[in-house]
Amino acid sequence: MNAIIRGKPDNLDEIGQRFDRARLSQPVFLNSVPKAGTHLIRNILRMFVAPEQHWPREYIQHALLARSRDAFDPKAPMISWGHMLFSDESAIALRDVRHIVLVRDPYDWVLARARFYLSDEFQGNLNHIKDGGASVEDVIMMMILGAHGRVPDLRDIFSMNAVAWMGSSAVIVRYEDIVTNLKDLGSKRAEAFFRQLLADCGIALPTDWRERVEAGADPRESRTARENLQVTAEVPKVLSDVHKRVVDFHAPGLRALLGYA
Repeated sequence: MNAIIRGKPDNLDEIGQRFDRARLSQPVFLNSVPKAGTHLIRNILRMFVAPEQHWPREYIQHALLARSRDAFDPKAPMISWGHMLFSDESAIALRDVRHIVLVRDPYDWVLARARFYLSDEFQGNLNHIKDGGASVEDVIMMMILGAHGRVPDLRDIFSMNAVAWMGSSAVIVRYEDIVTNLKDLGSKRAEAFFRQLLADCGIALPTDWRERVEAGADPRESRTARENLQVTAEVPKVLSDVHKRVVDFHAPGLRALLGYA
């Protein structure tokens, strides 16, 4: 699937200059289910890692692995990000990398994916569904079951981008846990959460961690944040009961496996 994601560039490189950021001793890869909040976790962690160790090129995906292997070089540690499905090649490439896998509740993921495909920021082979070309209800069904020959279905995406990594050394992080702790940054619970997230990346928690997290999580600096998407149709905020049942029929046990049920 070919797609172009448009939108304003962030200025987090400039914002991050006010922080004394740590150097990595081991490569870190922020993997995620597409539309699970990749920009959020990436932008937060950019506030903690020395800028010269930020991966300077595109999101890493399986199709780009051959030209992206230097992101995982232990002799020149970088923090990189992308959507890497499980395969023999990716397992070998990530063997010695600190690997974070971001997941999201499939019920909410369906809506986030629909919102993105119906936005002006997405340009690809489903443009004809925008502006009322297909009903929102039908678009949601496409996000669950796929669109034949155009986009993969929910079960395949979660199976190969999340579930398959659960049996490896990868650390699974839930998008909802990040959001919950962002709303309660003054709590001990939030401190413990971000301390562990940083430790999983090989970084110690600095004293000004709250300021860094707030800076990186600012939705104004994420071009794919809901607030910044220009959507051509109104997408529900909560998945309907019928669509929830379709998700459960199509991917039975998935939500429970990921810790959502």
